[in-house]
Amino acid sequence: MAQPAAKDLSDQDAGNADVLIPAAADLRQAIADWRTWLRDEKRASPHTLLAYQHDLQQFLTFLSEHQGKAASLKDLSKLAAADFRAWLAARARDGLERSSTARALSSLRGFFRWLTKNGLAENAALTTLRTPKVARSVPKALTAAEAGEVVDAVAELSDGDWSGKRDCAVLLLLYGCGLRIGEALALTRGEAPKPGQEALLVTGKGNKQRMVPLLPVVTAAIADYLAACPYRGDAKAPLFLGQRGGPLGARRVQEKMRALRGLLGLPESATPHALRHSFATHLLAGGGDLRAIQELLGHASLSTTQRYTEVDVAGLLEVYDRAHPRARTRR
Repeated sequence: MAQPAAKDLSDQDAGNADVLIPAAADLRQAIADWRTWLRDEKRASPHTLLAYQHDLQQFLTFLSEHQGKAASLKDLSKLAAADFRAWLAARARDGLERSSTARALSSLRGFFRWLTKNGLAENAALTTLRTPKVARSVPKALTAAEAGEVVDAVAELSDGDWSGKRDCAVLLLLYGCGLRIGEALALTRGEAPKPGQEALLVTGKGNKQRMVPLLPVVTAAIADYLAACPYRGDAKAPLFLGQRGGPLGARRVQEKMRALRGLLGLPESATPHALRHSFATHLLAGGGDLRAIQELLGHASLSTTQRYTEVDVAGLLEVYDRAHPRARTRR
């Protein structure tokens, strides 16, 4: 059975989210309480909240058609493993990626754990499902030369406008400090590094904070942007602004990287996040300690950071194959 497209929920939708989700009154109240717990207790980011809400809404939309009625807490307790498998099968028929389904299943398990913990519903059938296998992707980093070209060329696309200085500062934060794009865009004017400042306090996922070293070129680029920016604001105002003075969005940075790919002949994998990958990969290749890089990136698990060892080994093997006189015997 095809699943109807579910409307995405945002912070503005929070008031009527219970109406949008096909569920009985008791389940709608549980969902509202769960969202509050995620936001206030788990300190989930707005992006994470939106993803969890979308996953749960999609499941309950399927379930309402599958069972012919809006589900209640009691209905959730009665679901069999076959019902959950039917949902997974429907996602596969709709062509959804395994990675998306794995995340949705994780969201669903988290919700059911919360229901059990709060004595609202319990269902052991969900624990019998296997998470879809997802191919482990190795981050695609740019070379040091390519990363340098990206930062140097960004001004060429701005026709001398102040926005070129802004884009250069943003991209340097991604490559020079390893920030996520959301972390860079969340900085306020009061958090802007001053000349001579050696470290920056960054708030990452789950509101976890970490200190990252600052290169002089990064602080200089930010100072250059602030001097050219036609808009002013107090310490709480966003550091990076769009052409009309509002907060700069991630899509604008992604569009600039797309234009840079065309200008420099870079592959599709050259995205803003690839600059963060490049930061980690180049540190590791230069002898950086894996746990130190974990701290700099703000990874909760070392296994996430260990993916960069695969990148480095792949790069070393490529150099070996190209340069070593005996490399051909290995093929």
